[in-house]
Amino acid sequence: MIAMQYSFTLPADYDMAIIDRRIRDKGPLLDGFPRLRFKAYISAKKQGSDLASAENLYAPFYLWDEPEGIDSFLSGPGFAALTRDFGWPSVQTWQIWQAKWAADLYAARYATREIKVIPPYANLAELREKATENANAALQAGALAAVAGFDPTAWRQLLFCLWPVVPIAAEAVQIYSVGHVSQPSAE
Repeated sequence: MIAMQYSFTLPADYDMAIIDRRIRDKGPLLDGFPRLRFKAYISAKKQGSDLASAENLYAPFYLWDEPEGIDSFLSGPGFAALTRDFGWPSVQTWQIWQAKWAADLYAARYATREIKVIPPYANLAELREKATENANAALQAGALAAVAGFDPTAWRQLLFCLWPVVPIAAEAVQIYSVGHVSQPSAE
């Protein structure tokens, strides 16, 4: 498995209703997309939300069963339309240490993402163990999904969670609203 996210920072006065409408209209298009475990259509609003963010963001998060899914998506017409509308994003990826999720993620209303720098010469086995513990703790606290991973290019670790209710989060954690979650088709 591999996680992927890109993010668009939008102007402070951007009408975020445009993003909400885009998520509502385009979200179902990736339901059942090959090799996609889930896609969370997420955004954060600088103003007008109970979840104040430092910036207006549109930042979809993906969990892929295998890297070929990333290629299929990024090479497809949906991503081409996205880049035409918003620009060419930097696409972040993380190798998965642990990923667990509930059978029905449609109840997710909020997401959290925490990224930490991995210091040089860190013990990766210990970091993986601690990340797995943190992911399990999030699940026990009510998360519907918890994804822990690392990026060995930029040496960063990730904890991404989906929640049915507003989570209590540390200041360094980005909280998003979830507009839609795409999942595999029922078999």
